[in-house]
Amino acid sequence: MESVHGSKASPVNSNPVGNPGSPSPDLSYDSGSFRDRASRVFLQHGEVYRALTPQAQRDWHRVSEQPFFEQLLSKGSVVRTRELSADEAAQFELSESTAAILHHDRIPFVSYPYEWSFSMLRSAAILHLEILREAIEVGTILKDSSPYNVQFRGSQPVFIDIGSFVTHGENEPWTGYRQFCELMLFPLLLQAYRKIDLQPILRAHLDGISASQFLRYLSWRDRFRPGVFTHGWLQSLLERQTNASQSDTVGGLKSSGFDRRLIQENLRKLTALLRRLKWHPDATQWSHYRHELPHVVQDLEVKSGFVREICEKHHRSLVWDLGCNDGHFSRIAADHADYVVAMDQDHGCVDRLYLELAANAGTRGNILPLRIDLLNPSPAQGWRGRERSRLEDRGRPDLVLCLGLIHHLVIAGNIPLLEVVDWLASFRAEVIIEFPSKRDPMVRGLLRNKADQYDDYSLPALEAALQECGLKTQSRTALPSGERTLLYATP
Repeated sequence: MESVHGSKASPVNSNPVGNPGSPSPDLSYDSGSFRDRASRVFLQHGEVYRALTPQAQRDWHRVSEQPFFEQLLSKGSVVRTRELSADEAAQFELSESTAAILHHDRIPFVSYPYEWSFSMLRSAAILHLEILREAIEVGTILKDSSPYNVQFRGSQPVFIDIGSFVTHGENEPWTGYRQFCELMLFPLLLQAYRKIDLQPILRAHLDGISASQFLRYLSWRDRFRPGVFTHGWLQSLLERQTNASQSDTVGGLKSSGFDRRLIQENLRKLTALLRRLKWHPDATQWSHYRHELPHVVQDLEVKSGFVREICEKHHRSLVWDLGCNDGHFSRIAADHADYVVAMDQDHGCVDRLYLELAANAGTRGNILPLRIDLLNPSPAQGWRGRERSRLEDRGRPDLVLCLGLIHHLVIAGNIPLLEVVDWLASFRAEVIIEFPSKRDPMVRGLLRNKADQYDDYSLPALEAALQECGLKTQSRTALPSGERTLLYATP
């Protein structure tokens, strides 16, 4: 399982625990790849490398010489990779077990499956199946089937675990099938059939959910839906039989004549199932927020001009758009930045944004949409809390857009205003904040059924908090609706 290629602008999820050999002090092994002893990822001077054992080198040479692999590289479906020359590799002074070193292009911002929308996880799953189908044809297979082996470059899924390609022996089964179901297929089926959000499931179960767990979510009617019986019920039955008998499942499949034709047929059916799979999110107040609420429509032109003027001041490497909704302001920022991470807690909004970006990937390839609840953002997870980094440790932004959000954090979320500003200031980034007063219709709606205990919620209080936290207000403008103010502040 891979977790690598973070932004150059900030700390990367790495640590020296378990480093093979005695690497130089400025080299750090990525703590999301330590489980694969044959193909360990490390970083040095902001560049991403992979140390291969002799067998892993042979597997790399085998797959890298295949025409399908070259095509995947040229399309950007597999992370661009090259093997270092002997002279280049010698500088790293790794252990004697290292036979070769690969260099990978860096992914701008690391994200995880529990932050992806339904369509993003489905795209990652389909990419995995397509790569596997091509690899099987030339006697190669992926040794695992984890969505963590995929990252997104904007709206494009990119396979990053080059070390997962291994030689496929005669009559060997697809050993990653169960993992594919547990981490990709089952969460997608639950989202499509039961409207159970996949993010909390994947965040709580980093190794996915078993077939028996999957079936517990379903009604009897659901068991007749496509894919449930074949991949859920039968797999659950096999799990029970295997646990009861302590048998060697892989050995049994080999001896029964399991061949590549069966794998190819399974891959074909899974791909067809995923392509047909649909999720229709329920309408929420955010579904058409930008076009239906009068004050939003009234303010849009002035608000867009203010954001555009700030973004045009100079080019940024990384921008965060918090509460991005339909991505309108993300698109403005993307015209003047290397990369924009667009975050929203509304799953439907994020999924629609992803589909729109994916349909126009040629012109909007630098916006990454993520489903993030800022009241409970992604924590550090996995072994020793190091395999999966918390949101703030994967790339510090140069500019943060906080538009139409602060009242939700303070009033709906009960986070003190000073806490919110202190969090924003911790990035040492420029900030654009939209502040609606208590007379604003949205704020009045939030206060309707609550006692007003928010004495700290006012424009003067916000300005004082900005100053206290080391942010200096550079410009401001009142929006036409009359109850909202935009502020631009810098460290």
